[in-house]
Amino acid sequence: MTGRWWLGLAFACAVLSQGATAALAADLTREQALAALADADDVEGRRRGALALGERGLMGDVPQLSRALRDVDPLVRAFAENAMWRVWSRSGDDAVDQLFAVGVEQMGARLGEAAVETFTEVIRRRPEFAEGWNKRATVYYLLGEYEKSLADCDEVMKRNPYHFGALSGYGMIYLKLDRPAKALEYLQQALRVNPNLESVQQTVEMLKSMLIQRRKDTI
Repeated sequence: MTGRWWLGLAFACAVLSQGATAALAADLTREQALAALADADDVEGRRRGALALGERGLMGDVPQLSRALRDVDPLVRAFAENAMWRVWSRSGDDAVDQLFAVGVEQMGARLGEAAVETFTEVIRRRPEFAEGWNKRATVYYLLGEYEKSLADCDEVMKRNPYHFGALSGYGMIYLKLDRPAKALEYLQQALRVNPNLESVQQTVEMLKSMLIQRRKDTI
């Protein structure tokens, strides 16, 4: 599925300071960015590294970006999350990326059937591109095609086990299917990958309370 959950403070700070930090990050190579992101003693370097990986990172860099989601610095966490989404949205084929962008525009315009067709073509051309499956899963969810959405989420996870968006998507689908225990399971998995998903955390707490109450009502 799709979407971004930001820590409020981290996002606000990111918007205010990203311009200056991004200018510094622009000079980093991918290798330098990875090294900077791993430097526990240099918070500014980690920020620059995460930003640079948003521009130059590859799927092979996702594990390190995932670790940065637990950084002590909220800006590093926010930049790392943004970088992961940007890496995921690059297929490695310019023509496929252009088609993918068309599908995203169709989603935004609520042209669901057209977006399904577009993402289906993205998948046909680049079946290993996990985000093509993820975006189609999102459109199917919005169209109420929950079984199809679940099937596409399965394809996402085969290709990208770090995809906290798809894990959250499972939870949203299972909530629609009135399977709260299953929804809770997947939402907790999403938080294990990315503990910064505030709305997911809130839903988890709500589901825990609801399931406890249901158990009490059956006694």
